[in-house]
Amino acid sequence: MSITMTKNRIEELFEQKKERILSVYFTAGFPAIDDTAHIVEHLAKAGADIVEVGIPYSDPVADGPTIQESNKVALDNGISLQLIFDQLGDIRKSVDIPIILMGYINPVLQYGIEAFCKKCAEIGIDGVILPDLPMQEYLEGYKNVFEAHGLLNIFLITPQTSDARVREIDGNSRGFIYMVSSASTTGAKAGISSSQLAYFERIKAMKLNNPTLIGFGISDKATFDQASAHASGAIIGSAFIQLLSNTKNMEQDIFGFIQSVKGKA
Repeated sequence: MSITMTKNRIEELFEQKKERILSVYFTAGFPAIDDTAHIVEHLAKAGADIVEVGIPYSDPVADGPTIQESNKVALDNGISLQLIFDQLGDIRKSVDIPIILMGYINPVLQYGIEAFCKKCAEIGIDGVILPDLPMQEYLEGYKNVFEAHGLLNIFLITPQTSDARVREIDGNSRGFIYMVSSASTTGAKAGISSSQLAYFERIKAMKLNNPTLIGFGISDKATFDQASAHASGAIIGSAFIQLLSNTKNMEQDIFGFIQSVKGKA
Protein backbone atom coordinates (compact mmCIF):
# COMPACT_ATOMS: atom_id res chain seq x y z
CA MET A 1 0.00 0.00 0.00
CA SER A 2 1.35 3.39 -0.97
CA ILE A 3 1.15 6.12 1.65
CA THR A 4 0.92 9.73 0.54
CA MET A 5 2.68 12.06 2.92
CA THR A 6 1.82 15.68 3.30
CA LYS A 7 4.73 18.10 3.15
CA ASN A 8 6.55 18.55 6.40
CA ARG A 9 8.63 21.45 7.68
CA ILE A 10 11.84 20.28 6.00
CA GLU A 11 10.26 20.26 2.55
CA GLU A 12 8.52 23.57 3.21
CA LEU A 13 11.83 25.15 4.22
CA PHE A 14 13.59 24.09 1.02
CA GLU A 15 10.66 25.34 -1.05
CA GLN A 16 10.80 28.75 0.62
CA LYS A 17 14.59 29.09 0.86
CA LYS A 18 16.94 27.91 -1.87
CA GLU A 19 20.35 28.85 -0.50
CA ARG A 20 22.49 29.38 2.61
CA ILE A 21 20.43 27.05 4.75
CA LEU A 22 22.19 26.48 8.06
CA SER A 23 21.57 23.29 9.98
CA VAL A 24 23.17 22.96 13.41
CA TYR A 25 23.87 19.69 15.21
CA PHE A 26 24.34 19.25 18.95
CA THR A 27 24.25 16.31 21.33
CA ALA A 28 21.17 15.99 23.54
CA GLY A 29 21.97 16.09 27.25
CA PHE A 30 25.16 18.11 26.71
CA PRO A 31 26.71 20.06 28.33
CA ALA A 32 24.11 19.53 31.09
CA ILE A 33 21.30 17.00 31.01
CA ASP A 34 18.53 19.62 31.02
CA ASP A 35 20.02 21.81 28.26
CA THR A 36 18.41 20.05 25.27
CA ALA A 37 15.21 22.07 24.81
CA HIS A 38 16.90 25.36 25.72
CA ILE A 39 19.56 24.86 23.03
CA VAL A 40 16.91 24.10 20.39
CA GLU A 41 15.04 27.26 21.38
CA HIS A 42 18.18 29.42 21.37
CA LEU A 43 19.23 28.09 17.94
CA ALA A 44 15.82 28.80 16.44
CA LYS A 45 15.75 32.28 17.93
CA ALA A 46 19.31 32.99 16.72
CA GLY A 47 18.48 32.19 13.09
CA ALA A 48 19.40 28.54 12.49
CA ASP A 49 17.22 27.04 9.75
CA ILE A 50 17.27 23.43 10.95
CA VAL A 51 18.26 21.85 14.27
CA GLU A 52 19.71 18.35 14.45
CA VAL A 53 19.43 16.83 17.92
CA GLY A 54 21.99 14.07 18.42
CA ILE A 55 20.93 10.89 20.20
CA PRO A 56 24.01 9.96 22.28
CA TYR A 57 25.44 6.52 21.66
CA SER A 58 28.28 4.63 23.32
CA ASP A 59 30.11 3.85 20.05
CA PRO A 60 29.61 6.78 17.62
CA VAL A 61 31.90 5.45 14.87
CA ALA A 62 31.39 8.28 12.33
CA ASP A 63 32.09 11.01 14.82
CA GLY A 64 35.34 12.77 15.65
CA PRO A 65 36.70 13.37 19.15
CA THR A 66 34.58 16.48 19.89
CA ILE A 67 31.25 14.76 19.27
CA GLN A 68 32.46 11.49 20.81
CA GLU A 69 33.31 13.35 24.01
CA SER A 70 29.92 15.10 24.04
CA ASN A 71 28.25 11.68 23.66
CA LYS A 72 30.19 10.37 26.66
CA VAL A 73 29.34 13.39 28.80
CA ALA A 74 25.64 13.18 27.86
CA LEU A 75 25.47 9.46 28.64
CA ASP A 76 27.30 10.02 31.92
CA ASN A 77 24.74 12.75 32.65
CA GLY A 78 22.03 10.09 32.31
CA ILE A 79 20.46 11.00 28.95
CA SER A 80 18.35 8.42 27.12
CA LEU A 81 16.10 8.41 24.06
CA GLN A 82 13.02 8.43 26.29
CA LEU A 83 14.37 11.40 28.23
CA ILE A 84 15.10 13.26 24.97
CA PHE A 85 11.47 12.72 23.95
CA ASP A 86 10.33 13.96 27.37
CA GLN A 87 12.55 17.06 27.12
CA LEU A 88 11.25 17.92 23.64
CA GLY A 89 7.62 17.17 24.50
CA ASP A 90 6.52 20.82 24.42
CA ILE A 91 9.08 22.13 21.94
CA ARG A 92 6.49 23.00 19.29
CA LYS A 93 5.00 25.60 21.63
CA SER A 94 8.13 27.71 21.13
CA VAL A 95 9.94 26.46 17.99
CA ASP A 96 8.62 26.23 14.44
CA ILE A 97 11.76 25.39 12.41
CA PRO A 98 12.47 21.79 11.31
CA ILE A 99 13.86 19.46 13.97
CA ILE A 100 15.76 16.29 13.05
CA LEU A 101 16.94 13.51 15.34
CA MET A 102 20.36 12.16 14.38
CA GLY A 103 21.97 9.06 15.76
CA TYR A 104 22.57 5.37 15.27
CA ILE A 105 19.96 2.70 14.56
CA ASN A 106 20.56 0.60 17.70
CA PRO A 107 18.85 2.92 20.25
CA VAL A 108 15.93 3.30 17.83
CA LEU A 109 15.55 -0.47 17.46
CA GLN A 110 15.71 -0.87 21.23
CA TYR A 111 12.95 1.73 21.60
CA GLY A 112 10.92 0.07 18.84
CA ILE A 113 10.50 1.46 15.32
CA GLU A 114 6.73 1.94 15.54
CA ALA A 115 6.93 3.51 19.00
CA PHE A 116 9.81 5.74 17.91
CA CYS A 117 7.99 7.04 14.83
CA LYS A 118 4.76 7.56 16.78
CA LYS A 119 6.58 9.57 19.45
CA CYS A 120 8.36 11.69 16.81
CA ALA A 121 5.00 12.48 15.22
CA GLU A 122 3.46 13.43 18.59
CA ILE A 123 6.29 15.84 19.39
CA GLY A 124 6.68 17.31 15.90
CA ILE A 125 10.01 15.81 14.83
CA ASP A 126 10.33 16.20 11.06
CA GLY A 127 13.07 13.76 10.12
CA VAL A 128 15.83 11.43 11.22
CA ILE A 129 19.41 10.80 10.12
CA LEU A 130 20.63 7.30 10.89
CA PRO A 131 24.01 6.86 9.13
CA ASP A 132 24.30 3.14 9.90
CA LEU A 133 20.83 2.19 8.59
CA PRO A 134 21.33 0.67 5.10
CA MET A 135 18.99 2.14 2.48
CA GLN A 136 17.68 -1.26 1.37
CA GLU A 137 16.86 -2.23 4.95
CA TYR A 138 15.02 1.07 5.37
CA LEU A 139 13.06 0.66 2.13
CA GLU A 140 12.06 -2.93 2.89
CA GLY A 141 11.45 -2.70 6.61
CA TYR A 142 10.80 0.83 7.81
CA LYS A 143 9.76 3.18 5.00
CA ASN A 144 6.00 2.68 5.36
CA VAL A 145 6.14 3.17 9.14
CA PHE A 146 8.21 6.35 8.80
CA GLU A 147 5.93 7.77 6.12
CA ALA A 148 2.76 6.88 8.02
CA HIS A 149 4.04 9.16 10.78
CA GLY A 150 5.20 11.98 8.49
CA LEU A 151 8.88 11.32 9.20
CA LEU A 152 11.58 11.85 6.57
CA ASN A 153 14.65 9.62 6.58
CA ILE A 154 17.68 11.60 5.38
CA PHE A 155 20.36 9.62 3.53
CA LEU A 156 24.07 10.41 3.34
CA ILE A 157 26.47 10.40 0.41
CA THR A 158 30.29 10.68 0.50
CA PRO A 159 33.04 11.44 -2.04
CA GLN A 160 33.27 7.65 -2.56
CA THR A 161 29.58 7.27 -3.49
CA SER A 162 29.30 6.41 -7.19
CA ASP A 163 27.09 8.43 -9.53
CA ALA A 164 24.77 5.44 -9.92
CA ARG A 165 24.41 5.10 -6.15
CA VAL A 166 23.87 8.86 -5.76
CA ARG A 167 21.03 8.62 -8.31
CA GLU A 168 19.52 5.70 -6.41
CA ILE A 169 19.68 7.59 -3.12
CA ASP A 170 18.23 10.69 -4.78
CA GLY A 171 15.34 8.62 -6.11
CA ASN A 172 14.51 7.33 -2.63
CA SER A 173 14.97 10.64 -0.78
CA ARG A 174 12.69 13.38 0.42
CA GLY A 175 13.70 16.62 2.13
CA PHE A 176 17.42 16.80 1.38
CA ILE A 177 20.54 14.68 0.95
CA TYR A 178 23.32 14.95 3.54
CA MET A 179 26.58 15.39 1.63
CA VAL A 180 29.45 14.20 3.80
CA SER A 181 32.34 16.41 2.71
CA SER A 182 35.13 13.88 3.21
CA ALA A 183 35.81 10.26 4.09
CA SER A 184 37.08 11.23 7.56
CA THR A 185 35.15 11.51 10.81
CA THR A 186 33.32 14.66 11.85
CA GLY A 187 35.25 17.64 13.15
CA ALA A 188 36.22 21.18 12.32
CA LYS A 189 38.89 21.25 9.63
CA ALA A 190 41.05 24.05 8.24
CA GLY A 191 39.31 25.04 5.03
CA ILE A 192 38.03 22.94 2.13
CA SER A 193 40.45 21.05 -0.14
CA SER A 194 40.56 20.99 -3.94
CA SER A 195 39.46 17.32 -3.96
CA GLN A 196 36.44 18.23 -1.83
CA LEU A 197 35.58 21.08 -4.21
CA ALA A 198 35.78 18.65 -7.14
CA TYR A 199 33.34 16.35 -5.33
CA PHE A 200 30.98 19.27 -4.63
CA GLU A 201 31.12 20.23 -8.32
CA ARG A 202 30.44 16.64 -9.41
CA ILE A 203 27.31 16.40 -7.29
CA LYS A 204 26.11 19.88 -8.26
CA ALA A 205 26.50 19.00 -11.96
CA MET A 206 24.26 15.95 -11.50
CA LYS A 207 21.26 18.27 -10.90
CA LEU A 208 19.64 16.00 -8.34
CA ASN A 209 15.94 16.14 -7.57
CA ASN A 210 16.67 16.77 -3.89
CA PRO A 211 18.63 19.68 -2.44
CA THR A 212 21.89 18.94 -0.65
CA LEU A 213 23.46 20.16 2.58
CA ILE A 214 27.19 19.71 3.13
CA GLY A 215 28.42 18.47 6.51
CA PHE A 216 31.69 17.42 8.23
CA GLY A 217 34.38 20.10 8.46
CA ILE A 218 32.08 23.13 8.29
CA SER A 219 32.98 25.36 11.21
CA ASP A 220 32.76 29.09 10.40
CA LYS A 221 31.60 31.68 7.88
CA ALA A 222 34.41 30.90 5.40
CA THR A 223 33.63 27.18 5.19
CA PHE A 224 29.86 27.82 5.31
CA ASP A 225 30.21 30.25 2.39
CA GLN A 226 32.26 27.74 0.38
CA ALA A 227 29.80 24.93 1.02
CA SER A 228 26.81 27.17 0.25
CA ALA A 229 28.31 27.99 -3.16
CA HIS A 230 28.02 24.30 -4.09
CA ALA A 231 24.89 23.21 -2.21
CA SER A 232 21.75 24.61 -0.61
CA GLY A 233 23.67 25.15 2.60
CA ALA A 234 25.64 23.33 5.23
CA ILE A 235 25.62 21.55 8.58
CA ILE A 236 27.77 22.55 11.54
CA GLY A 237 28.34 20.19 14.47
CA SER A 238 31.75 19.97 16.14
CA ALA A 239 32.42 23.73 16.12
CA PHE A 240 29.06 24.36 17.79
CA ILE A 241 29.67 21.67 20.40
CA GLN A 242 33.04 23.27 21.17
CA LEU A 243 31.18 26.53 21.77
CA LEU A 244 28.77 24.77 24.15
CA SER A 245 31.74 23.27 26.00
CA ASN A 246 33.10 26.72 26.78
CA THR A 247 30.00 28.89 27.07
CA LYS A 248 29.44 31.21 30.00
CA ASN A 249 26.23 32.73 28.62
CA MET A 250 24.53 30.13 26.43
CA GLU A 251 21.82 32.25 24.82
CA GLN A 252 24.19 35.12 24.02
CA ASP A 253 26.97 32.85 22.75
CA ILE A 254 24.63 30.82 20.53
CA PHE A 255 23.23 34.01 19.00
CA GLY A 256 26.73 35.33 18.34
CA PHE A 257 27.86 32.04 16.81
CA ILE A 258 24.92 31.76 14.38
CA GLN A 259 25.24 35.40 13.34
CA SER A 260 28.99 35.00 12.77
CA VAL A 261 28.47 31.99 10.51
CA LYS A 262 25.58 33.36 8.47
CA GLY A 263 26.98 36.88 8.18
CA LYS A 264 26.38 38.55 4.83
CA ALA A 265 26.57 36.60 1.59
